[in-house]
This record gives sequence, C-alpha cells and structure tokens, in this order.
Amino acid sequence: MKRVTWFAAGMAAGAATSAYATRKVKKTARALKPSNVARGAVGRAKAKGRDVAEAVRDGRDAMRSKEAELRAQRDGDIVPVRPGQVVVLEDVRDANARRAAR
Repeated sequence: MKRVTWFAAGMAAGAATSAYATRKVKKTARALKPSNVARGAVGRAKAKGRDVAEAVRDGRDAMRSKEAELRAQRDGDIVPVRPGQVVVLEDVRDANARRAAR
C-alpha cells in the first residue's frame, strides 16, 4: 500500500510540474514572438522619447527662470519668486549699515 501511495503522489507531482512548465514555456514563447518584441521595443522607445521631451521642457523652464532672475539682479529690479522657492529677507537697517560702511 505504501508503494502505491508514493507512486500516486509522484505521478501527481510530475503531472503538476509538467503542466506548470508547459504553461511557462508557452507564455515565454508568446512574449518572444517577433511582433510582441517589436511592440515592446516601440513602447519603450516612445516612453523614453516622452521622458526626454519632458526633461528638455523642464530644462528650458529652469533656464528662463534663471535668466529672468539674473536680468532682475543686473537691472536692480525685484527678483521674481517661483512657487515653492524660499526667500530670506534681510533687515533693511542691516543693509543700510553695510552700504554706509563701504
């Protein structure tokens, strides 16, 4: 009776493993079809293109902001404050004292 039990358990484990391996191989084969590989490559290329375009936009925005800040400093205007920017203000008396000391 023990041998029959172990034989049946072995057959069940073998069948389950075989079914799992078959499913895994078929899934991998579908994923590696040329059309699916090409579709995945195109999707990744588009995503990278969007990332690059967004980085260029962010860079241009930062450039314009910094240019406006530098122009304002050069011209003696009030420096524009961007959202989320921390501005430290100094006491006017301290600034006047430093100017007088020069």
